[in-house]
Amino acid sequence: MRRTLALTAIAASIALVSAAPVAQARDQIRIVGSSTIFPLTTKVAEHFAKSTNAPAPVVESTGSGGGFKLFCGGIGEQFPDIVDASRPITGSETAICAANSVHDISEIKIGYDGIVLLGSRNAPTMELSARQLYLAMARTIPVKGASVPNPNVKWSDVDPTLPDLKIRVYGPPPTSGTRDLMGQLLLDKGCATFSDIANLESSDPDSFRLLCRTIREDGAYIEAGENDRLVINKLEKDPTSYGVMGFNNLERNRDKLQGITINGVEPDYETILDGSYPGSRALYLYVKDAHQQLVQSLGDFVTTYVSDAVIGEDGLLAENGLVPLPVDERQDTLTQAAKFAGN
Repeated sequence: MRRTLALTAIAASIALVSAAPVAQARDQIRIVGSSTIFPLTTKVAEHFAKSTNAPAPVVESTGSGGGFKLFCGGIGEQFPDIVDASRPITGSETAICAANSVHDISEIKIGYDGIVLLGSRNAPTMELSARQLYLAMARTIPVKGASVPNPNVKWSDVDPTLPDLKIRVYGPPPTSGTRDLMGQLLLDKGCATFSDIANLESSDPDSFRLLCRTIREDGAYIEAGENDRLVINKLEKDPTSYGVMGFNNLERNRDKLQGITINGVEPDYETILDGSYPGSRALYLYVKDAHQQLVQSLGDFVTTYVSDAVIGEDGLLAENGLVPLPVDERQDTLTQAAKFAGN
């Protein structure tokens, strides 16, 4: 009998230790991720706190890649509960999550945005093709069959019809989802207009991505961190420079900024939603399901985020210059988020 009681006590102790990371509840939700979605998520956090009297979630702008790195670190109070991301999670990130026992992750699409090249209202207007953008931004480009360091100093070196201005573009760092998708959505398209490189996409995809998405580091492209407001200020002060940012920055600052046409398509609500603008992208929340046991208000926050007040046609998402989901996709989102209702 004593032996049975002792074994039972040991088993109970082991169970408590193994459950400790989730059992250690905290009051505040922790969110990391995209600088593009950061202004929206901050407002949703404020709205949530006012409407529920729960503590306002802590929201950090880390970039999508930086957010996934923190999110996938493990289960427990020291790890974030949500990533707001301007791109889908990658296979390698999912593998890191799994290796750290982060298995049940809910992907919830919240809306659309576009990756745009912006200039101040006083900057020369340009209409670029994806090929021209690639020739301006890539570290190496094809010249006479060889890959050489990018020799283009001015936009007019790329094409004589473009402004006679030094190429100077402010943009996000490698940890940013905007940077990732700039390569995938825009630079890849321009790169693939060269037949020799296009053939690599199927035969050697790693080499294709390396050639197409590696950004120059000679001063033409300037990493500006995750602070979009800082980039906007720089564009206002220097009308000869441009910036790569989310469409919501253009929508919120049309009195100060202009969007650059890509492949003959202007960035606006309609072209982003129908996918005709080449830089169109979906936006997501990734939620750690196991953390519903850790933070009591997590389910209520997710429910708030997918409500009409946030992602509806006239909600906070639209007010922040982002593009609401069409009706059918919105229903899919509500279905995906339903499991958090009442939790």
